[in-house]
Amino acid sequence: PPIAAGQIAARLTTGGYFCFRRIPEEACSPLSDGGLVKPGRKLMMTIKERINEDVRNAMRAREARRVGALRLLLAAIKQREVDERIELDDTAVVAVINRMLKQRRDSIAQYAAAGRQDLVDAESFEMELLAGYLPVGLSASEISDAVTTAIAETSARGPADMGKVMAVLRAKLAGGADMGEVSRLVRSRLTGS
Repeated sequence: PPIAAGQIAARLTTGGYFCFRRIPEEACSPLSDGGLVKPGRKLMMTIKERINEDVRNAMRAREARRVGALRLLLAAIKQREVDERIELDDTAVVAVINRMLKQRRDSIAQYAAAGRQDLVDAESFEMELLAGYLPVGLSASEISDAVTTAIAETSARGPADMGKVMAVLRAKLAGGADMGEVSRLVRSRLTGS
């Protein structure tokens, strides 16, 4: 839609427009697509902001399962913020999401063993939804290269040095890889099997 005089629109990642009235054009910075944005306004949303936006959109669309799953995620994030008395950044939110994904994987295995397909489907839906908020994962070759580099950096010789290697890898691969798989790869490299 055309922008009326006295308004400036900024296109954000959600594809919507946010109009700011009575903002002088010289106080705004140009965007690559020709639009303008108010000074101090963030162009990228944090993961937590995306989740809140998705809750609102799911509520508008009356998607009860999606709203429920997203509210569980927000509750877990809020619980950690209250416990630690901090506001979580994206890295910490990714850690919360990874913990919830691990819980879902364990639940799916238990429900499948009990023959409860309805619960397996519900957990799978939540797992798929949660995985959508994780950053793009690293490829197997990138993970393998990071393991090789970490082993060389720590001068690890055997399984006793696994803790040192994993500490280095946790910092490097946070949110980019399943740490359980990374741990298995490190163990196999250090034992020589």
